Amino acid sequence: MKRRNFIKLSATASVVGLTPFQIQAALRSFTPYFECPDLSGRKLVLVNLDGANDGLNSLVPLNQYDAYSTLRPTIKVPESGSNKYIALDETLPDEQQVGLNPALLGFKSLYDKGVLRIIQGVGYPSQNKSHFKSTDLYFTGNDGNSLLNGADTGWMGRFMEQYYADLIVENFPLAVEIGSNKTSLGFHAEEAHGLSLNITGQDPAGFYNIISGLGGEPPLNIPDSDYGKQLDFINNTDALTNIYAESISTAFNKGQNDVTYPDTDLADQLKTVARLISGDLGSRIYMVRIGGFDTHNAQVQASGDVLGRHHELLTELSESMEAFVTDLESQNLADDVVSVTFSEFGRKAAENGNLGTDHGEIAPMFVFGKPVSGGMTGINPNLSEAVEGNNWQIQTVQYDYRQTFATLLQDFLGADNNIIDNTFFNHSLNDSFTNLKIEDILRAEFDVSKNCTASNNDPHAGNKNWLLYPNPVRDIINMSSIDPIENVSFRIYNASGVPIVDLTSEVIDGKASVNLSKYSSGIYFFEVLAGGKKEIHKVIKI
Repeated sequence: MKRRNFIKLSATASVVGLTPFQIQAALRSFTPYFECPDLSGRKLVLVNLDGANDGLNSLVPLNQYDAYSTLRPTIKVPESGSNKYIALDETLPDEQQVGLNPALLGFKSLYDKGVLRIIQGVGYPSQNKSHFKSTDLYFTGNDGNSLLNGADTGWMGRFMEQYYADLIVENFPLAVEIGSNKTSLGFHAEEAHGLSLNITGQDPAGFYNIISGLGGEPPLNIPDSDYGKQLDFINNTDALTNIYAESISTAFNKGQNDVTYPDTDLADQLKTVARLISGDLGSRIYMVRIGGFDTHNAQVQASGDVLGRHHELLTELSESMEAFVTDLESQNLADDVVSVTFSEFGRKAAENGNLGTDHGEIAPMFVFGKPVSGGMTGINPNLSEAVEGNNWQIQTVQYDYRQTFATLLQDFLGADNNIIDNTFFNHSLNDSFTNLKIEDILRAEFDVSKNCTASNNDPHAGNKNWLLYPNPVRDIINMSSIDPIENVSFRIYNASGVPIVDLTSEVIDGKASVNLSKYSSGIYFFEVLAGGKKEIHKVIKI
């Protein structure tokens, strides 16, 4: 996918990425809310294990330990000695008996507290073992058979744009990214492309000062040319970023951490997330990242020695997650936060002769938090599948990665069936992920699907009956209605939320057009009022 970067900052600051909006074939309508307890504080924290984590050395299949040892004679986790595996849970049936990598002491503690669920055998149909392609598939919500869910937008962006439509004009980003200096494709929506803010490398306490201090004052005289339009666009993007940055700095300064975190990169990221949540930042989704899992060599430091790069990564992951979960619990914030790991694929069952492993097809996911029902989902991978004829691959996908995400989006955050289908649909099976949810990820008292009744009458429902296109727009933007209507009223706000237009236009053949040529390049918000309903659309003027 080609990305157009209208602004590039130094390593101290980064700005929202933009992608072109492609007109969709049909308008989508949905009813996203439920008659539920207050869900407004619920957050989802995504933990990206970048590079493809080795599931078999994370979770050793004890019921097949001999086969595991044969496939991995030099890099196996030993069954005796000071660095032997940690037996997870002797009450599980044989096919679920696993030994944790000795680096995962924190995972064992969280599991014993009942706040960790392990999901075995996660992947997607027709696995693509390219890091770049598989990562794009994970972020766009697709699989190896098609890109029918969209190639230029991400599932997180599509979800937030629909489910949190009434929050798009707020002064905080719907999502916050840390851990990579690139804004993820996963947060690009169909209309509103700036739904996340990347704060990698920032001091969140002074993030607003950093952003507002870059480049000095904007130029007063902007030429009427393509160059001028781009320059004006940058100024307006800066203005929106300043608003988001101020909310982040305010929340960080207001928030706190109650526990001591390890001195590692992932721990610092999660420590920041906990403090932003503690400071009441309104963002709904956070994503952090730990890289280095592409362990083709030096996965262990010597034959028969479990210590090495993978052990170090798992130690960082385990200790960081334990501190994060404990911090939230200490601050009475744990009821509203669920965290989940994901990795673009797994590793081969057989080692490669370089004290490492090559690209595989499945990897476990780990789900953390007080709302989580602790335990094991799925069974150990079948190592007899891995033979020389299939290049030592375990190919059975027990759970599609989207099953985990769909379950959390619906049962924890409260999205209805249509929003899940508009976020991602299983085109390979021609089935909705609402029919494929994973049971028992959440405790019953936190599971929306077990305690709420769907309602179409909620006054905050974000039903979108209008499509605004093209977006980005240069001059004329069209407003198309899914329902027959004669007139539409709308207000236009600038990036700072200041109203600049309040009009009523005639709808002819289901469409009203607005000329934006006299307005500067930048980000605008359309508040469309028709049929007693209000909806917000984010528009980029170039």
